[in-house]
Amino acid sequence: MALRELKVCLLGDTGVGKSSIVWRFVEDSFDPNINPTIGASFMTKTVQYQNELHKFLIWDTAGQERFRALAPMYYRGSAAAIIVYDITKEETFSTLKNWVKELRQHGPPNIVVAIAGNKCDLNDVREVMEKDAKDYADSIHAIFVETSAKNAININELFIEISRRIPSSDTNPASSGKGFKLRRQPSVTKRSCC
Repeated sequence: MALRELKVCLLGDTGVGKSSIVWRFVEDSFDPNINPTIGASFMTKTVQYQNELHKFLIWDTAGQERFRALAPMYYRGSAAAIIVYDITKEETFSTLKNWVKELRQHGPPNIVVAIAGNKCDLNDVREVMEKDAKDYADSIHAIFVETSAKNAININELFIEISRRIPSSDTNPASSGKGFKLRRQPSVTKRSCC
């Protein structure tokens, strides 16, 4: 079975739950007192997808403004970027749009973009409507999913969808000239949060 390494970076404001998403995916645990990331942290997890093993090389970047200049170092060469916002804080969704612009200008041309509205377990204090976020994700051809790292909602599904969007390693480059082209697919939400 072929092993593919897929670099994935997480971007977004401080406190939106990037580290919690990574911990839930890699360790299947949640720590409500997790410390803010300084610079970036790195974790890996290998999962089977169809006839391949996908080894996710996950770079969890710090959300504080003072570390923002480091972000290009982490998303350069990435197969995918997960941009996270907090559904209970409208300003984190506004900032997400800036991350998308930056990725489009300076990131890899075929990077798979996923938008994750985290903390969907806090639906009663929601500030960002799911439809608004989904419409935005559709407009930029990004994966969209609402997640809860605390309650393990849609975390694995997020990474499965990234695997689905990454072109297969057995794509025949000769058939399409040079390389391959990503195709547009509608965004998918696997489970509803609330």
